[in-house]
Amino acid sequence: MAKRKTSNRKSDPMAWWREARFGMFIHWGLYAVPAGTWKGKKIPGIGEWIMFRAQIPVTEYEQLASEFNPVKFNADEWVRIAKSAGMKYIVITAKHHDGFAMYDSPCSDYDIVDRTPWGKDPMKALARACKKAGLKLCFYYSQSQDWHDPNGARNFWDYDEDKKDFAKYLGEKVRPQVTELLTQYGPIGLIWFDTPHTITREQSLGLKRLVHRLQPECMVSGRVGHDVGDYGSMGDNQIPVGRVDGDWETPATLNDTWGFKAHDHNWKSVRTLLHLLADLASKGVNYLLNVGPTAQGLIPKPSIDRLREIGKWMKVNGEAIYGTQASPFPYELEWGRITQKPGKLYLLITHWPRRQLVLHGLRNTVKAARLLGGTKRKLPVEQHHDTNLDHHVVDVELPARRPDRHVSVVVLDIVGDADVDESPLQQPSGTVSLPVHLAELHVPRMGRQFRIGRGGVVEGWQTKSNWLSWSFKVSTPGEFTVKVHTAVRGREWKGGHKVALTVAGQSLSGRLKADETIDSARSKHVPEAASVLGTVVIPSAGAHTLKLKAAAINKEAGTGLCLSEVRLVPA
Repeated sequence: MAKRKTSNRKSDPMAWWREARFGMFIHWGLYAVPAGTWKGKKIPGIGEWIMFRAQIPVTEYEQLASEFNPVKFNADEWVRIAKSAGMKYIVITAKHHDGFAMYDSPCSDYDIVDRTPWGKDPMKALARACKKAGLKLCFYYSQSQDWHDPNGARNFWDYDEDKKDFAKYLGEKVRPQVTELLTQYGPIGLIWFDTPHTITREQSLGLKRLVHRLQPECMVSGRVGHDVGDYGSMGDNQIPVGRVDGDWETPATLNDTWGFKAHDHNWKSVRTLLHLLADLASKGVNYLLNVGPTAQGLIPKPSIDRLREIGKWMKVNGEAIYGTQASPFPYELEWGRITQKPGKLYLLITHWPRRQLVLHGLRNTVKAARLLGGTKRKLPVEQHHDTNLDHHVVDVELPARRPDRHVSVVVLDIVGDADVDESPLQQPSGTVSLPVHLAELHVPRMGRQFRIGRGGVVEGWQTKSNWLSWSFKVSTPGEFTVKVHTAVRGREWKGGHKVALTVAGQSLSGRLKADETIDSARSKHVPEAASVLGTVVIPSAGAHTLKLKAAAINKEAGTGLCLSEVRLVPA
């Protein structure tokens, strides 16, 4: 599981952010003019990277400013859309990698006021609208990549990389513009830095100090570089596996792009978006969901439609998101996710059980259960404890019909702080899931190191000397099919590795192949498959240990044995 130290500043400027849990990202800039197409050709990749992807010369890209005239921009409407969706803060691109300032920048005339026919500063209007609506205004600023500036990172088609003076760029453009953003628009919630290419640790620290000096309560995102930010930033659209330690945020898209791209219609469903919201909240991660307005200043209708539906859900169920902490369980549950507050557990049910929800491993006494958004009638609850196995079970009787077709929420009022059995437990379906983030890693003294990545996949497993083990508990013994889940970084899943495992005095071995494809949040970004290794019999209830070793590593796979999980499924 991902770990990060929390802020140790004397005050707690992050309190509002932890309470918020849900924010709006806005990618808006000159790239909205070509909207993914350059000189009649659809350019692959995300919309705001069109200058880089098409290697558009600075002199040509600059001309887009004369076409940028967002006469339909309405700051109050944008803020209303965010607030009605249940979002508590807005992060907008003040300057993206293309180097164009979307505000009035005294230190550069390459900005929306000086270069466009519109000639207005949208950040002033957004600052007023956010203040009126009670939302926090935050700025995205690309501190390293700047394809317009001769000394900024990664424009290699116009400028010689070897002749760039990054320190000069940092001193003459970045620091002055960050100062402008923090002195022209009132209190700012955070500065969302990004892609820290070429920047040194000392330079990252210098930016953080600058922000805190100008506005002590303003936070600095983890992408300022070198892990010196006030909170951590997951990868784009990254969903961690299991709860994370410390403060984290996942930036995510509604379709496949950030900046507006006219031909990207691959919109996520409301159901998917709500599942992601529940998933991230259950892991202690903020959800920063993006919209990409058009060059006219309009948020696309498909975005508005989805945000409106999310807002309806949040009005009923927001109690299970705002101000919550991660699930007390370190693993994912097959029927949904859990968030918590003192004395309460929120069961966010994504797969509605028939009549009864079963929760294993909760030791607390449950005082009452009720549905959010439904009748205030209490739900019948029974608790069982097998003293021999030290196995706790909570049974909640549910109505036949779920209150919400996407995610329904049951609240458990419990005695004391949540106290759970953190061992991997057999779930109500009889399945035992053993994710790698709950495994013990075994590396011989002279062995090559491997680790668990943020996405819940083993990274760097290139030698047979490394191995994993899990301790888990079974309440219903029997015969199980053993499935080994593996992933790979790249376009296609590649197997060919051979593994050997032992459990309950039995051994299995075999070569991994794609017997089944996996549909999970992780597999949306990293191809994943399950290999059926065979069957084993676990003869008794109680604690058991499973050991897995690599009998052979397929070197052609390149990334090594990318194990994500071992699953025991009732045969």
